[in-house]
Amino acid sequence: MSDINDKELENEEEIENYITLTDDDGNEVSFEIIGTVEYKEHLYGVLLPWDDEDDEVVILEIIPGETPDEDDFVSVDDDVLLNEVFEEFKKNYDGEYEFE
Repeated sequence: MSDINDKELENEEEIENYITLTDDDGNEVSFEIIGTVEYKEHLYGVLLPWDDEDDEVVILEIIPGETPDEDDFVSVDDDVLLNEVFEEFKKNYDGEYEFE
């Protein structure tokens, strides 16, 4: 494969890590998907807001569609569950990210 094709592939892979969602107010918000977690037979995405200066993540449940483009991202209202999923994320991605 040529260098040009390698660079194109790298850029495509980078783009796949980003998603734009519409919030309840109709605003589009872009996120970097920094990881996924399978927890209690559900799949969760750990997202970092693209334009946000702080390092707080957003955790959303991923409801698979027929294709990845049709996946639904659903907010999680249970604070205990959010903490459990985040702890699982930290365990799975230890060494890749710094956690406070």
